[in-house]
Amino acid sequence: MRKLFAILGALMRNPQGALGLVLFLLLLALVVLGPVLAPADPESFNYGARFAAPSLEFPLGTDWYGRDLLSRVMSGARSTVLLALLATGIGTVAGALIGVLSGYLGGGADEVVMRLNDAVMAIPGLLFALMIIAVLGSSSINAVIAIGIAQTPGMARVARSVTLQVRALDYVSAARARGEPTSWIVLAEILPNTIAPIIVEATIRVAFAVMTLATLSFLGLGAQPPSPEWGLMIAEARSHLFRSPWPIIVPGAAIALVAVTFNLLGDGLRDVLNPRSGGH
Repeated sequence: MRKLFAILGALMRNPQGALGLVLFLLLLALVVLGPVLAPADPESFNYGARFAAPSLEFPLGTDWYGRDLLSRVMSGARSTVLLALLATGIGTVAGALIGVLSGYLGGGADEVVMRLNDAVMAIPGLLFALMIIAVLGSSSINAVIAIGIAQTPGMARVARSVTLQVRALDYVSAARARGEPTSWIVLAEILPNTIAPIIVEATIRVAFAVMTLATLSFLGLGAQPPSPEWGLMIAEARSHLFRSPWPIIVPGAAIALVAVTFNLLGDGLRDVLNPRSGGH
């Protein structure tokens, strides 16, 4: 707990980290309380206020059904951000285990795993996710699984590079000399000491997960109507672009803000957790 407070303190002294942390806390509050604090029912039709511009009654305007865009964005934050976090969590855990184990074992096993990993990484992440969804089918959960699997090779590469440094340290050699099993060395000695760069990488990858999830929903392969998921909101609004730009601008700005938030937070954590930066 003391170390956590020290990291938070160092993060607040870092300009990017402080801004990222403040935005993250606001985003977290929106995820938790958004549906409760939304000023209107996100699915309530108001045909008398179709395509309304931002005003006191509708701070961010309305869509083609007269639905309040502020309420829809606030309600959609929970599904959009939580699903992106879940997808990143899947990719981080799977990639960390593969990378740490491969880096520790070394030799032929490492060579085979990394060559296969490189082959998968050669496929663009969005295309790989689309291939997985083509097999699993279209839904929010399948989109999360697809994004998580698509993120796994990159996380494995990061975890392996850190493991190659850690496995040469004295405490790992001492564990081998004691005859500790490989599973114990990987989980108890190496993994905890590679967690910092993995967390930094995962934080930054949340931004990519949000954008990929929105892209899949935009293509009709993620969330399905009438969900207020931000990518789906943009997809539904594109046919009304010339009537009113607000139904596209509002969720698009929300996606961009989330991406900026996690990039700032990740950059701040990288500076704080990197001993050479002097931040921590």
